[in-house]
Amino acid sequence: MSNSQAVVLSESIPVKQVRYNEQGLVPAIIQDYLDGTVLMMAWMNQESLQKTLETGQTCFWSRSRQEFWHKGKTSGHFQNIRWLRYDCDSDTLLVGVEQVGNIACHMGERSCFHLVDGKVVPPPADILSQLFDVIRDRRDHPQEGSYTCQLFAGGDNKILKKIGEESAEVVMACKDDHKESIAAEVADLFYHTLVTLAYHNVELRDVYRKLDERRSQNK
Repeated sequence: MSNSQAVVLSESIPVKQVRYNEQGLVPAIIQDYLDGTVLMMAWMNQESLQKTLETGQTCFWSRSRQEFWHKGKTSGHFQNIRWLRYDCDSDTLLVGVEQVGNIACHMGERSCFHLVDGKVVPPPADILSQLFDVIRDRRDHPQEGSYTCQLFAGGDNKILKKIGEESAEVVMACKDDHKESIAAEVADLFYHTLVTLAYHNVELRDVYRKLDERRSQNK
């Protein structure tokens, strides 16, 4: 992060107005800036928050070691901050980051919230990302009777034909101005578009990055 970017970030949140607890700490929830996945939770004090804002990377306060820790300093899995905000009571931070290496947990998982009944389960993200994961699983582990697998088996010709059909149906639903039909047809188009991405080994996150770049350019 450049110095000018750090200055802008440091002006985005008044450090002294954050409400710290009796130990001088505030919880910081770290979230993937693209798909919304909650990656981890850690504590910051006023000084570590200031360091975070100045460097553009997360810096926390360890209650057990009683020292600062710059996330990623030993592992290389830094968290580059994209945005930062606090809640309505000013006593909790929400930090949107780009997670280097896609690993936030010390156990080598993407998120610290990866266990369900003792089993490793990917943490929830936005619905498109979750659906994309299912589609890629069908691509890599075909299941008999799966419509998604039938599309993959048909290749580009079958998949792209469906893209054309679903696009036309979106147009017709819009012409009829029927909100429920529009939502349903757009959902179908989204699904078949995700299949297309998976078939061509294009990551959904790459699409998100393009959208984020364009949003930033058109502020």
